[in-house]
Amino acid sequence: MKFIEAKEKLLETWGALGDSWGINRTTAQIHALLFIAPKPLAMEDIMEELKISRGSTSTNLRILLDWGIIYKENKMGERKEYFVAEKDVYNLSRQIATERSKREITPALQTLQEIVQIKKDGTAETREFIKQTQALLVITKDVNALFNLLSTQEQGRLQRIILHWLGSKNT
Repeated sequence: MKFIEAKEKLLETWGALGDSWGINRTTAQIHALLFIAPKPLAMEDIMEELKISRGSTSTNLRILLDWGIIYKENKMGERKEYFVAEKDVYNLSRQIATERSKREITPALQTLQEIVQIKKDGTAETREFIKQTQALLVITKDVNALFNLLSTQEQGRLQRIILHWLGSKNT
């Protein structure tokens, strides 16, 4: 496989993977492009490479900036903004774990903690509801603890084991 073909395949695959994880396909493709780029890219470079509009590029860059996985870089004497992705996969995984916990797990935990406080009325439905929502609360707390552990670890053993395990599950 030649470089261009491999690059296109990676961008398409990363987009599809992002899509399956609930991330906009274009957002994921922009991230992949910046991740593999040997130098920072301007918005126009991204638009040209991915054949997307200025509006789409701008919106998706803002999402990636908000997640903290890409950064703006200025070049002296140029008005253009350039973008670069976090290249260290451990830092990247920590940042994604932090953001996913903050955006998804924490709100779910708060809702589940509220839900399990319902009044017991003695019915089988209520008992089953409480039992199952408490089980969800326990597993959600465990997932949150794992995400918190991932987000606070340096390039530690636990993180490498988890990332290796996740990678081996996809092969």
